[in-house]
Amino acid sequence: MRHPTFDLDVLRTFVAGVELGSFAKAAERLGRSTSAVSAQLKKLESQVGSAVLVKSGRGLILSPTGESLLGQARRLLELNDEIFSNLQEARIEGTLRIGLQDDFAEHLLSDVLRRFARVHPGVSLEVSIARNAELLALIESGRLDLALAWDAGASTPHALRLGETPMQWIGPRDLSAPPQADNLPLPLVVFDAPCILRSIATQALDQARIPWRVALTSPSVSGIWAAVTAGLGITLRTRIGLPAHLAVIDDLPPLPRLGYVLHQAAEAPTAAVRQLSELIQASLAERR
Repeated sequence: MRHPTFDLDVLRTFVAGVELGSFAKAAERLGRSTSAVSAQLKKLESQVGSAVLVKSGRGLILSPTGESLLGQARRLLELNDEIFSNLQEARIEGTLRIGLQDDFAEHLLSDVLRRFARVHPGVSLEVSIARNAELLALIESGRLDLALAWDAGASTPHALRLGETPMQWIGPRDLSAPPQADNLPLPLVVFDAPCILRSIATQALDQARIPWRVALTSPSVSGIWAAVTAGLGITLRTRIGLPAHLAVIDDLPPLPRLGYVLHQAAEAPTAAVRQLSELIQASLAERR
């Protein structure tokens, strides 16, 4: 059985004429003659088997069939245009520059960026792993298109707060004694200053009157995990990227939640930047 098929050009003329309130104006906008538009309307009425326009005084108004058809024609044209837009976006080329806090790097690089590269093989990705202050500076100077960072109080003009996650005291899973045993200073493994999590850790311990000392500083999260694994001290991070052989420590001062923000350099991003932003948001929402 052969199914009838609407002519999208005809539907586009019909919708344009109704929206403009004049099929003469529609003909001008679409680059057609008024006689060609009239022929298209006759073809449309032949397809639906009923008049879509009726006379009202000196003009034309929609018939009941035309009213029903109008909304559905709009949806069909929107879907058609969306399909073509998506196909065009899939052929995007160029370079996209993204910056990530070290905590998010392993968490997102193996998932989101792989999915993005599969859809946009012509886009080269430049990834920068950096600290909050540096990421925001790179966004503001236009040297990054997107940056995912902790919410440390500073912001950029086009920033979107995506959510928050609990901060945790983290140590070896086989920790044999309470971390602050014998009233010795609690050994901390942290980033070198300035670091928002380092500041939160020391403030929480000071408020609880727990002595502490910095046992080791590292410029990377992987270095922190290695030092904690070696038993050099405990750290304060989130569960994002937490290795399975490390564990959350519950008998230390409670901690607030830490927000994370997606910063965008341009108010009107390219299609590639917009799609990568959507992938990042979806990935974080799934894990949250």
